[in-house]
Amino acid sequence: MNPLRQAFEYNAGDYDRWFDDHPHIYSAQLSMLRDAVPTDGLGLEIGVGSGRFAAPLGISIGIDPSLALSARARARGVETVIGVGEHLPFRDNTCDAILMMTVICFLDDPFPVFQEAYRLLKPSGTLVLGFIERDGAIARKYQNDDVKGRFLRSVTYYSIDDVTTFYRDAGFPEVSIAERVRGFSVIVGKKQ
Repeated sequence: MNPLRQAFEYNAGDYDRWFDDHPHIYSAQLSMLRDAVPTDGLGLEIGVGSGRFAAPLGISIGIDPSLALSARARARGVETVIGVGEHLPFRDNTCDAILMMTVICFLDDPFPVFQEAYRLLKPSGTLVLGFIERDGAIARKYQNDDVKGRFLRSVTYYSIDDVTTFYRDAGFPEVSIAERVRGFSVIVGKKQ
């Protein structure tokens, strides 16, 4: 098991508790996503983690490689599948909306995940991405945080331009910045 996956598996409680210890940050991010994530149809969260975002946003299905975090998501009412975003075990054109919340920084290569999301989305489906921007205030802060740093010290952060390129190269013709605050951004892409 790679060190990052091991950190999530063995420290799932600390990871999940961080949101309780920082309710203002959690609430602000949830609010940003709430404005961008469609509420109609079938929703999927790639990298669902403990279900902290899927459950309150009404996203019914999540996929994550962590058994420990997936168990927490299930306890929050999210149906979970153990797996990775590069190989999504779902048929083409099945989802109306897909969320990836603070996921791309953990991926060795985000582009295949964008391709898979595009494949899964129905025509006019929406991919919503919440992410920590490279060189932003939040990225700098989390590098030294005792809990978040355990998970975020060795990740790869991306710029708005990088993320927009992932969307466009995967086939999304409509890409827009929904919100951007202190180096945390929400970007929305629509499939034709």
